[in-house]
Amino acid sequence: MKKSKEKSPWLKYYEEEGIPVNMDYPDCSMVDMVLQSAEKWPDNTAYVYYGHKVTYKNFVKKIEKAARALKNYGVKEGDRVTICMPNTPEGITMVYAVNMVGAICNMVHPLSSEKELEYYIKVADSKYVLVIDAVFDKIYRLRDTAQLERIIVVRPSDGLGFLKKKLYNTLHVKKVRLPSNDNRVVLWEDFIANSYFYQGNYHEERGGEDPAVIMYSGGTTGAPKAVLLSNLNINAESLCDATMIRQVTPGATVLSILPLFHCFGLGVCIHTPLCKGMGCILIPAFSHKQFAEIIKKNAPNFIVGVPTLFEALVNTKLKKEDLKSVTAVICGGDALNQTLHNKVNDFLMAHGSSAKIRVGYGLTEGSGAVCLSPENTFADGIIGVPFPDTDFKIIQNDTFKELLVGKEGEICISGPLVMMGYLNNDAETAQTIRVHDDGKVWLHTGDIGYLGEDGLIYFAQRLKRIIISSGYNIYPTHLESIINSHEAVLTSTVIGIDHHYKGQVPKAFIVLKPGYKAGKKLEREIRELLERNVPIYALPVAYEFRDKLPQTKIGKVAFRELEKEEKSRK
Repeated sequence: MKKSKEKSPWLKYYEEEGIPVNMDYPDCSMVDMVLQSAEKWPDNTAYVYYGHKVTYKNFVKKIEKAARALKNYGVKEGDRVTICMPNTPEGITMVYAVNMVGAICNMVHPLSSEKELEYYIKVADSKYVLVIDAVFDKIYRLRDTAQLERIIVVRPSDGLGFLKKKLYNTLHVKKVRLPSNDNRVVLWEDFIANSYFYQGNYHEERGGEDPAVIMYSGGTTGAPKAVLLSNLNINAESLCDATMIRQVTPGATVLSILPLFHCFGLGVCIHTPLCKGMGCILIPAFSHKQFAEIIKKNAPNFIVGVPTLFEALVNTKLKKEDLKSVTAVICGGDALNQTLHNKVNDFLMAHGSSAKIRVGYGLTEGSGAVCLSPENTFADGIIGVPFPDTDFKIIQNDTFKELLVGKEGEICISGPLVMMGYLNNDAETAQTIRVHDDGKVWLHTGDIGYLGEDGLIYFAQRLKRIIISSGYNIYPTHLESIINSHEAVLTSTVIGIDHHYKGQVPKAFIVLKPGYKAGKKLEREIRELLERNVPIYALPVAYEFRDKLPQTKIGKVAFRELEKEEKSRK
């Protein structure tokens, strides 16, 4: 995939920062990369969980035990294992154990609604689930409809040392009651203990092209779609991250706040450090009120997050030298404006760090990050330099025609980070991944951007309707379809409204059918309908009933007019 400088103007930044144009990617599994890391740095800390540290050699032992346990419970090569977990040791251990036995990780958000969980489990044809105890009831109610064979339950204290675990269980929330007469349900500690009963082969040889992970995206239409990623996809993400960020060094630590069920979290905050002998500081539930304490206790070298995390950072009370450990700061998930960019850099400098915040761009269909701004370079809209072996093209909408510098069009990418496709959805895959006239396979992102005169890529707007709230993608059309299914609703439109901390939050505008009256009771019914079908973070914060909605000349709802109305109210 070699390019000329005329074809790829960003190559000048490669030369300045010592980034290779092309790289070699090993034909191996995700877990093989971690095993290689453990061979090189066995005594380095692989992860820290509430102060409890685990070295690479001990992490590998945990992975191997979990792999044997999976085999003992009948998991075979190619099976799909659902991981419904926050960032805990059991969650990341299971990712690599599933990969080790040749199965596929089905990564789902613990805050998903019961309906969504049912869809995720069924579309992946997953018979095994690892779940945090707080969400167990939702999963257990699906045991028959989803034909689950095994539900492995994790308590938040399971990953702690003995004394800390005892203290946690004494002081913290009541335990979730588990059924005593259902052998499909097993606690993590019993699951691991039963690994002893399997003494056969548990490390299946898998290559780069083999599927490894399923994650979920709204694609271009907003309905949830299962994105199938290969070992190569995730490994290439790791190797490219490490190449683009020169501060990646063995022994450095990453504040792993972004969740492992998010591509940015798994790829950048978990797999990249674990492939390079770094340590993951696992944060299962982030609270901005605890941010100062987290930083003081852990002294992280890398802070990786979405804009809302950095809003929290600049409002955190820290002493002058509290950030002196920080060497790299990466922002992704949503656009970073100039004001916040300046605030973060000023805050870093004022508290002992010489790091400057850098902006990344990516998507689940691209295995996470695919582009990163150069160090010390920023402007509104900048998303930076493509990763090695990843080509960018700006095309005219609904065509394959490549546009000139400065012209806005759809961003397309090609290279080893492009997903395998949408699971069980050939039609949507064919719309999203296309072969262009140059013979290459291109991923159509649904995002609008342009190539700047400076040779950098810039983001302009979304081609698809999307609301980004605290880094999570919310798709208005999906919410509208659910609202419209209520018997009283004629039509609805959901827009994003500004929020001081989350960036944006959804608001629903609803027109009722003749004979129905707006009121608190009806609003509650619609809210409860949404609660059964979407995660908590996607719920509208407000519902406004109207006699009619503004329309475009061709009869579609003019949601831009509603957005302007909301802005004018401020």
